[in-house]
Amino acid sequence: MEQKLIFLDIDGTLLPPGDMLVPESTLQSLYRAKANGHKLFLCTGRNYRMTEPLLRHDCFAGAVCSAGGYVLCDGKVLVDIPMEPQQAAGVRAALERHGVECTLEARDTTFGGAKMAERWSFIHKNDGAMNSEAERWRKAMEDGMSITPVEQYRGEPLYKIVFIADHESDLAEAKQLYGDQFVFCESKLDSLTDGFVNGELINRKFDKGTGIKAICDHLGCTLADTIGFGDSDNDLQMTDVAGISVCMGNGSETLKQRCDRIAPSVYEDGITKEFEALGLI
Repeated sequence: MEQKLIFLDIDGTLLPPGDMLVPESTLQSLYRAKANGHKLFLCTGRNYRMTEPLLRHDCFAGAVCSAGGYVLCDGKVLVDIPMEPQQAAGVRAALERHGVECTLEARDTTFGGAKMAERWSFIHKNDGAMNSEAERWRKAMEDGMSITPVEQYRGEPLYKIVFIADHESDLAEAKQLYGDQFVFCESKLDSLTDGFVNGELINRKFDKGTGIKAICDHLGCTLADTIGFGDSDNDLQMTDVAGISVCMGNGSETLKQRCDRIAPSVYEDGITKEFEALGLI
């Protein structure tokens, strides 16, 4: 197959949600694809700090981080678009007025309040199947991930806000005031935590799709040369622009309906099997 730019979501796609170690069989497939002339990129909602450990694998040529707000390729930063301070403060206030718990993601730090940790601790006690973003946070809390107390936030540029709301209606004011500035990417938490909605706010100035375009422009490639792998609704913009779009078997029904192909699940060595099916390795 001609050289392809391969974009891989992390949680629920490249590895099980919340994990940081790429399964050995998957890692071998990534290096085989690189050896065959393809270029690989992470394409994630994680901020740079949470992505950087995976970038130490030199099979990756770069990453789309913070859902497109921070993009790098071959060691060069191509995109760096944090929220405007007043914008971030305003939407935070609108969420907090309705008891919505949030974490604030800067490039190198994640800030959160004690109530956010308590909320994830409560959710951890439920054993229902969760969407991949919820699983990532639950696993991170279980493994002792450190979140910097929100009281220590000193205005660092923010790229994303992650939230948990008791009910979808708690997001109504923020959507009314800021829906033209942010995409509210939300998911029902699971079948056991009644009413809970988790998700993230993504600046409308960028998304995973615009991050892919920035890398294509930098490398002089076309979108037809790209393959995008994802599993959740925050991968819609990535798979919408990719020349070939792939949803993992464990992915959301919405994404499956929009993608060209459905791979085996992340728990069934799906990346390796789909790389083989596509002729990448």
